Amino acid sequence: MGFLIRSIVNGFALWVLSLIPLLQITITPFSPGRDLQLVITLVALGALFGLVNAVVGTLIKIVAFPLFVLTLGLISLLLNGVLLLVTAWITGFWSWGLDVGAFWPGVLAGILLSIINWIFGIILRPQKKQPRRR
Repeated sequence: MGFLIRSIVNGFALWVLSLIPLLQITITPFSPGRDLQLVITLVALGALFGLVNAVVGTLIKIVAFPLFVLTLGLISLLLNGVLLLVTAWITGFWSWGLDVGAFWPGVLAGILLSIINWIFGIILRPQKKQPRRR
């Protein structure tokens, strides 16, 4: 999948997560805050989360490799929540962005974000072309 499609999927997943009150996730769109600004904000948040996941997530995975081995990869569930909190922290410097209420709802939101991305990854996966039979 291309970066733009991944950003759109991440933005959609963040929008779905913001609809669940238990997760305490709010999205503040660009001003004046109409529908178009909300969509642009979601795509920008999806792109930013993708960049944070690619850069910071990779560094954490390299440094914490022994921890991944000890926990048999279960620490990656916490890592997704931490990356979501890092994205919220970065957007906290602007007048738009993401706000995560607390750590554990952020971890749960990170797990749900991974599940939504996994489902869309299966749906949007490019199909292999079958060779023609003669």
